Amino acid sequence: MQNKNRISRQDIKFMKKALAAAASVTGKTSPDPAVGAVVVKNGRLISRGFHDRFKTPHAETYALKKAGKRAKGATLYINLEPCCHFGNTPPCTDNIIKSGIKRVVAAMQDPNPLVNGKGFKKLEKAGIEVVTGVLEKEALKLNETFVKHISTGRPFVTLKTAMSLDGKTATSSGESKWITGTVSRKYAHRLRALNDAVLAGINTVIKDDPLLTARLSRAEKQPLRVIVDSRASIPLDSKVVKDKTSFTLIAVTKEASLKKVLALKQAGCSVLEIDSKEGRVDLKKLFAKLGKMCIASILIEGGSEIAGSVVENGLADKVIFFVSQKIIGGKHALPAVGGKGFAKLNKAAALTDLSVKRSGEDLIIEGYIKNRRSFS
Repeated sequence: MQNKNRISRQDIKFMKKALAAAASVTGKTSPDPAVGAVVVKNGRLISRGFHDRFKTPHAETYALKKAGKRAKGATLYINLEPCCHFGNTPPCTDNIIKSGIKRVVAAMQDPNPLVNGKGFKKLEKAGIEVVTGVLEKEALKLNETFVKHISTGRPFVTLKTAMSLDGKTATSSGESKWITGTVSRKYAHRLRALNDAVLAGINTVIKDDPLLTARLSRAEKQPLRVIVDSRASIPLDSKVVKDKTSFTLIAVTKEASLKKVLALKQAGCSVLEIDSKEGRVDLKKLFAKLGKMCIASILIEGGSEIAGSVVENGLADKVIFFVSQKIIGGKHALPAVGGKGFAKLNKAAALTDLSVKRSGEDLIIEGYIKNRRSFS
């Protein structure tokens, strides 16, 4: 395989198009990755394709089918190494070889143990030139949830919260609607649509009675609603129980009432018993169980105690804080991140790759937890 020093401007140009095709299906293909491919011949784009949803043909297959005989002698640009094994679809490497493609340019190697470089080797053995590492950083970020899930078996966890400028999520009286503006709320619904599951604690359900759907984003799919409720104390008339727009899973411990568990199941909810930690659902074990259920990404939306737990235990990969222009004040107002907190500053969770952008009247601060243990 050629190294990054052999990458041309044309390679970068067309890889951007492959990444754009992949980005158009982000959140729709899970637990598969988002993949886009373009076929280029003599500097001209012939066809493009993308993997539009789980268990459907891959991006290369769509792009090569559109290209037809014109693929012979052309270059294939793709943001992820082509698969070389039989799974839900036949090996993409076989289609590439049969098509007559002479060169494959890929952004990154597939971390799936069934592929992990084997696809590239198969193509090279067939006499196809392979170049890798083109816009690799962008490709890794695009498929960060897939990379985490396929590498560890656990979901990629994003902590999202909306707070005032002084870090409060509710006033001392408990009022929280609405701290941020309409633009931010719509964006938050878009985040729900991009994730496999949305998680909230029982206190949030009791206090706010949220729907936890992506109704403001015109989403093609709704995320699984996961409610952390150790004792199954959720009211049966809660919106997340009664609403059938999406499925609801209640995570409980052995302390939950069997009668209430049966009532929740009769109401259409799934109930999952998880070992307890300090009298509460062990979130680390819950996340591991959800990962085995092919939940590749989780958006945590509440509340303060859940946020504190995932930060303190190194379970969050990414944070997205919506910050309004309001100052609430008051020592009894609810903080965005509760729990015990860190006693020493050098133990506090630090962010990397930080970005700040406007969202209507609000700000969005986004970053990754530095040295997060959830990747270990």
